[in-house]
Amino acid sequence: MLIWEIIARFSGVSPILMPTLFTIFKAFFTGITNGLLLVSTANSLLLIAIGLLTGSIIALLLSVLSYFSINVSSLTDTLTSILHPIPGIALLPLVILWFGIGQISIAVIIIHSVVWPMVITLRTGFKEIPEHYLYVGRNYELNGGELLLYILLPASLPHGVSGLKIAWARSWRAVISAEMVFGAMGSLGGLGWYMYSKRVFMDSPGMFAGIIMLVLIGMVFENAVFSTIERNTLKKWGKS
Repeated sequence: MLIWEIIARFSGVSPILMPTLFTIFKAFFTGITNGLLLVSTANSLLLIAIGLLTGSIIALLLSVLSYFSINVSSLTDTLTSILHPIPGIALLPLVILWFGIGQISIAVIIIHSVVWPMVITLRTGFKEIPEHYLYVGRNYELNGGELLLYILLPASLPHGVSGLKIAWARSWRAVISAEMVFGAMGSLGGLGWYMYSKRVFMDSPGMFAGIIMLVLIGMVFENAVFSTIERNTLKKWGKS
């Protein structure tokens, strides 16, 4: 921050390229007080929550069906090898063609970004469950649903948490990228659109204010939410 401030004030660099920290934090608190930055952040978080929930459910279904069915497992392997390497932003033209411009398209991009890392980590968790867990379940004559509920899901939970962290990071990249392209629908523009609009109007401090908000949210979820979940999970079920 000190190096940034020295360069911004004394190097002669245009304030459009490198605004001072004072103007950046002033823009940040202005965005907080007038509500625009908070509303934009809330819109993005809502889309991410919808995408994470939907994508996690799809990933869980694919992983469970793959565990119990060789045919579904082969299909999931093929889909994962094809779709996992594709960035969500690369699918934007196709998603726009199918779903139009708006929040549904952004949600689809988020779901794509969430499903495949979750599938990989969950299936890895299922494969690494110790055999004696399964033997105990069979000795108790657990059916498929009971085996899933009492053994597979709890024992693979550390892997699920790791997958959720990856999915969270990828969903943020997806939503910011998508919103920068077409993320404004009236008052429903998200954080990506907030930063993009500030850039269009040469409001560099406002653009950096959006980046600060993005960093703060990432730090809160990484150091508070996920760390707490991971600590409690590993304490009970061991390392992922």
